[in-house]
Amino acid sequence: MERRLTAILAADVVGYSRLMGADEAGTLERLKSLRKELVQPKITERKGRIVKLMGDGLLAEFPSVVEAVRCAAAIQEEMADRETGLSDEHRIRLRIGVNLGDIIVEGSDIYGDGVNIAARLEGLAEPGGVCISGPAFDAVDGKLDLPFEDIGAQQVKNIAKPVRAYRLTTSCRHEASTIRLGEALQLPGKPSIAVLPFTNMSGDPEQEYFSDGIAEDIITALSKLSKLFVVARNSTFTYKGRAIDIRQVGREQGVRYVLEGSVQRGSDRLRITAQLIDATTGHHVWAQRYNRAMQDVFELQDEITREVTSALQVELTEGEQARLWASGTRNLEAWEAAIQVPELLHSHRRIDVLPARRLAERALQLDEDYASAWAMLGWSYWNEAFNGWTDDPDAALDLALEAMERARAIDDSDPDTLALLAFLHLSLRKYDEARSLIEAAMALGPNNSFAPAVAANVALFCNKPHDMVPLLEKAMRLCPIYPAWYVGDLAYAYLLMDRHQEAIETAREAIKIDPDYIYTYHVLAIAHSELGQVKEAHAAAENILRIEPKGSISTYEQCQPYRDEKLRDRIIEGLRNAGLPE
Repeated sequence: MERRLTAILAADVVGYSRLMGADEAGTLERLKSLRKELVQPKITERKGRIVKLMGDGLLAEFPSVVEAVRCAAAIQEEMADRETGLSDEHRIRLRIGVNLGDIIVEGSDIYGDGVNIAARLEGLAEPGGVCISGPAFDAVDGKLDLPFEDIGAQQVKNIAKPVRAYRLTTSCRHEASTIRLGEALQLPGKPSIAVLPFTNMSGDPEQEYFSDGIAEDIITALSKLSKLFVVARNSTFTYKGRAIDIRQVGREQGVRYVLEGSVQRGSDRLRITAQLIDATTGHHVWAQRYNRAMQDVFELQDEITREVTSALQVELTEGEQARLWASGTRNLEAWEAAIQVPELLHSHRRIDVLPARRLAERALQLDEDYASAWAMLGWSYWNEAFNGWTDDPDAALDLALEAMERARAIDDSDPDTLALLAFLHLSLRKYDEARSLIEAAMALGPNNSFAPAVAANVALFCNKPHDMVPLLEKAMRLCPIYPAWYVGDLAYAYLLMDRHQEAIETAREAIKIDPDYIYTYHVLAIAHSELGQVKEAHAAAENILRIEPKGSISTYEQCQPYRDEKLRDRIIEGLRNAGLPE
């Protein structure tokens, strides 16, 4: 048996079945031309060889990992140029993965983990993008003038240990830098699950928050597990109160499994049913009924989470077990108050801040060591400062910092708390601290959609719009029915990249989700101003004042923490030209 260390390149066509279904003959002809005119010459030029073709993909090896990565970047660069004039439905895009690893050689073919990892890296790459392994990065670091983004250790199918991965972030990814809103989702390469809101069977509409809270806590626990893909609560709760088809949920959320259930709350008893369904077949994987005393609600949530992970055959590390079974509080009344807060604060409306604060304060009166309640209290103060809803933003920021640091002192492993602290440190103009906090949040919450969305905001205020797109893409995949602010931030990214028309179109998509999300109109005001479209710019400014009658340039300038003065001046000038009052 011959073995050798080599660089392996794996490439695959994105949406091959869809392309073939739309135009089989044309797709095959274009793929043949692509291989002959671009891919094969590039591989040969870099001293590589094609090991085999696989219908919609190929495998190649190179004696030098530097040449393999150069080849991947060059292919993607030219691919984007070749396909620019085609519609999205007909455009051919590749994903490419590169690994440096040990392989087994049999004749002209190659096998082994080195090959398998390259194939899994290809699956992690963005459409039009390149993803390389840690060993490959170590070999090319300092030798190529190509920037990479560390996306951390990734658990991939059929590979025992997590694989450190890096994404190429050069201009060869400009095709990938347009997120296709509403694009069909592919199943992840690990068990994937959406937890639906549990049905309230208590006969009392005011108990809705209780059944919602149980489902939300299960989502929070499952989302901490690196071997699962878990869709965000904001996405699955859009099905609340609707008659649903489990298979449709699976397609819309891009998951294989769906957990649904019901809650009936009595004076001192709690009845819960839960069932795990394979959304690809509609078959039940696991189901259980529980009848417990009300004070056992927290143990019951833990038990359901354990049963689900067992049914999905997910093995937990010791660290994950410790974090999974840790609970924020064992005080039922405190929990009932706190679970109502996030929905209020996610509304991004001034009117909801004070009720949210009162609920957080109520929870803390009942349990002063409730970390999540402290974080929510801090979040309420940060909202006031960031949005200009207080006459003393500095005092609000001080109160926010005090509360959030109290939360971190109690539990420093909660990704939401760290993400909120990152947002807060942006407002304090402590950009390096914000970046460090959000990186920690993403590491602790592999399925947390809020963390990469906050990371995109860190990139926004640090004037790194190209970094925003993959972060928002990740947030949107984890929350497929995404909130308006994800789309609004994407519009901001396009604006900062001087892609004005895309910024305008994307902002309009955000308005469809929430016509009162104010920052979307900031994008429209600035983009139309810079294009000289005075009427449209003024209309956007009018909407800003409709939502926030006291809105002004001075308030915006004081509250929005742009690190780059030239960028801040550009934003302010656009708002001024749109007619926003000083």
